[in-house]
Amino acid sequence: MLFHFYSIVTTPENKTMVESSSNSRLTEQYRAVQEQLAQACAKSGRSIDDVQLLAVSKRHSVQSIEHIYQLGQRAFGENYVQEAVEKSEALSSLDIEWHFIGPIQSNKSRLVAESMHWVHTVDREKIARRLDEQRPSNMGPLNVLIQVNVSQQDSKSGITLSDIPALAQLIDQLPNLELRGLMCIPAPANETDLEQDFMAMQSALNELRSHYPTVDTLSMGMSQDLELAVTCGSSMVRIGTAIFGQRD
Repeated sequence: MLFHFYSIVTTPENKTMVESSSNSRLTEQYRAVQEQLAQACAKSGRSIDDVQLLAVSKRHSVQSIEHIYQLGQRAFGENYVQEAVEKSEALSSLDIEWHFIGPIQSNKSRLVAESMHWVHTVDREKIARRLDEQRPSNMGPLNVLIQVNVSQQDSKSGITLSDIPALAQLIDQLPNLELRGLMCIPAPANETDLEQDFMAMQSALNELRSHYPTVDTLSMGMSQDLELAVTCGSSMVRIGTAIFGQRD
């Protein structure tokens, strides 16, 4: 009995075709998200310039980030400290604005302070002080958002709405931090409850803005609730899977 063995040989041509197909898919998905955001802004009577798109690139390759960058995207979000640092170093030649949007452990705060431009997840005094102390003087202030647990979920990080003033006052006094606003990750809910959470965040931002001139950012809304978030006043939406596809 004869057995025939066949092997698939990867050639430069095959690799180029695969990369081209992947890039085409990324381009299509990115353009679709841009269009979705534009439509949401138009529907709510807002300018597209009022809402920034943050491309959440966690668990996606440097090559994918480079491709989306070439399409004009400049702000990218990462959730894991080591991955964020490695990507920021690998892509240091590009003028990417790096946002850290994951939880911060005390022993990792220096890495965040030394590599990121924005942090969305400051929710306690200890982390704020460590980021301030560890921020290199040549990088300028680190843009900070306070994470609010607006749905009061036991499983989520963030402070209560009533605790915002005290933490905001502390951050404002730290010279190497710039208080820019608020961030939230609401609990999955029906549209009525979600709208209530979003409007509570918008109200909290307006109150904060009345006390601090640097405050201008409300980071809320992801792929599944982008339109409602924009309607409720979000100025930065965090979109990952809709742009990059499923994570590796």
